[in-house]
Amino acid sequence: MSLSQTNFLSSSFLSSSHDLRIPYSRAVLSYPRLQTHRILCAAKRTGKRRYPSERRKLRTEQKEAVAKVKNKLEGVWRLSKLGVPVGDDPGKDFLGISEGLLQAIAKVIEFPVASMLPEEAFSVIRKSFDARKILKEAKFVYTVDLDVKTLLELEPRAHDFIFRLEPKIGLIEHVPTEKSVSGDLISVVNDCKRINSETSSGEYEHQIINGSGDPHQHGGGRSKPKIAVVGGGPSGLFAALVLAEFGADVTLIERGQAVEERGRDIGALVVRKILDMESNFCFGEGGAGTWSDGKLVTRIGKNSATVLAVLKTLVRFGAPDNILVNGKPHLGTDKLVPLLRNFRHYLQSAGVTIKFGTRVDDLLVQDSRVVGVRVSDSTDQLQSTSQNLKFDAVVLAVGHSARDTYEMLHSRNVELTPKDFAVGLRIEHPQELINNIQYSDLASEVLKGRGKVPVADYKVVQYVNDKAEDLSQSSSKRSCYSFCMCPGGQVVLTSTNPTELCINGMSFSRRSSKWANAALVVTVSAKDFDVLNLKGPLAGIEFQREFERRAAIMGGGDFTVPVQRVTDFLQNKLSETPLPPSSYRLGVKSANLHELFPTHITESLRQSISMFEKELPGFISEEALLHGVETRTSSPVRIPRSNETYESTSLKGLYPVGEGAGYAGGIVSAAVDGMFSGFAVAKSFDLFDGSIESVIGKAQGAGLVKY
Repeated sequence: MSLSQTNFLSSSFLSSSHDLRIPYSRAVLSYPRLQTHRILCAAKRTGKRRYPSERRKLRTEQKEAVAKVKNKLEGVWRLSKLGVPVGDDPGKDFLGISEGLLQAIAKVIEFPVASMLPEEAFSVIRKSFDARKILKEAKFVYTVDLDVKTLLELEPRAHDFIFRLEPKIGLIEHVPTEKSVSGDLISVVNDCKRINSETSSGEYEHQIINGSGDPHQHGGGRSKPKIAVVGGGPSGLFAALVLAEFGADVTLIERGQAVEERGRDIGALVVRKILDMESNFCFGEGGAGTWSDGKLVTRIGKNSATVLAVLKTLVRFGAPDNILVNGKPHLGTDKLVPLLRNFRHYLQSAGVTIKFGTRVDDLLVQDSRVVGVRVSDSTDQLQSTSQNLKFDAVVLAVGHSARDTYEMLHSRNVELTPKDFAVGLRIEHPQELINNIQYSDLASEVLKGRGKVPVADYKVVQYVNDKAEDLSQSSSKRSCYSFCMCPGGQVVLTSTNPTELCINGMSFSRRSSKWANAALVVTVSAKDFDVLNLKGPLAGIEFQREFERRAAIMGGGDFTVPVQRVTDFLQNKLSETPLPPSSYRLGVKSANLHELFPTHITESLRQSISMFEKELPGFISEEALLHGVETRTSSPVRIPRSNETYESTSLKGLYPVGEGAGYAGGIVSAAVDGMFSGFAVAKSFDLFDGSIESVIGKAQGAGLVKY
């Protein structure tokens, strides 16, 4: 066993093996008393409910869309929100053109005989399932591209119907022929290189900026910039891929292990309660998302060129094609592991040096510029194996649990700013119950992920007011929402320290477990940190640690998770045994979770759960079990950087990216941020000459985290 592995016993961090009381006095902490809550559920206004200004804006957009169409008989018409009843659709796994879908298409283009439309003229771009209670019947909802040239070649009688088509915002869009869809990231970079070679003589040399004064010249010719990418999660992998394709000398440094070894370390944790502090559910190849649900849902644009480039790259490395079409794409841990192995092999074939089990302990800085990193074997807690590695730039792509990295940056006076995040509890229900709540009679069609309809999930959000003030004052708002909902999943341990306890959810690709779980979390900010007298840029980290330690003590040690029936949480009472069964494999213990958080956070959770019951009748159930504690929903800090160059505003040569830097949340947005940073770093070293936006589209707003 390595020095970093710990067989965690219940008494290892308690002052007394018999005293499991929380070692703090609630009377000492003076929390602001929660006043009457107002909870609003905002719905998107449609039809006559729109404001006059919204209607005017919609009319203007409609006129602009019509004016943009130069030739209706060329290019592609994109048809959205095509509904096909469940009974007329082959099911969730069918992504082709069915009879029911042809009927929906015929209705939109007003073609009289659906069966005469050639399937070859249509391609499914998006497919999702809509079982909302307001609908008369559940349906699959499609977005389809109609290729005009193919349609007219195979069915000339469709000419007049296409000629009469008009764009309708959100329903019908004309896509000109010249508006191309991006390929995978490797193809995109190769296209850039081809264009560069055509527009330049190829005689330019790469400018190497190395604070050490050693420019790594290779004879008299061109030289490669040496770039370190720290972190093997989505942002690090995609940054490394871009830079390697552009010809940089890339070294990828990951403190955890490759997925094969990481899987064994996680097995030792789950089966024998042995925590490897450097290779676990958070650290290792692929990042924290590898042993999670593998969600690929994002709010930065499902059909944007940037997201498509990421998804197509994942498909290239082994992801199923259906992630390009599914409305809620996900991979699952079992699909992510081989995908990451393929990704690694490609990077190595492209010349990337990968160092697993290697922790970055410090930055090497000269004249206010990063010139390298100090690393050590991650199993060596004494750092006796440390060595200095020189680089021209460092892409910092660590995850949100790299607390020692944040502390190192703070000691180096790198600018850090505290960032809002969310904390709460993870609730678990029987999956069959969620299926029945969401689907009613259709619940029998789920069949543990193998049926016609997808395993039921949910997404709920409420806005709670801490004070009796108008909610238009943003300072009084507190959002409470479900996070990382894992249908057919299990609750897992994401602690990286044996004295702290935090959890998350994960699912395999089929989502066939008999449980459904989701975090119910409340946003917290600097004012919450102040209550605990936590100050400075690292206050959010200490806030997380505080409640992770309390949860560990409530559980009694040995990674046992404190739990409480949701009905008892609402009534402030300890749950009696026997408890409902839990998917968490390291053991659970009945505890007063209503005493874990400050009163205002507990009350926000309680009020929100009551409102969730109105949206999902049956959500409050004797079978529903709350688990504590969920704290690592996103990074508690942000590392300020330039919007254009992605370089740190306080330290030259450092490029903070991804979720750990505070610029992403989830696999896809982190990968997109890594991709943009790769282009930015390549451009700074003259490996790429051109506009980044012209190649991969517009970047997500700097500092704006979307999940």
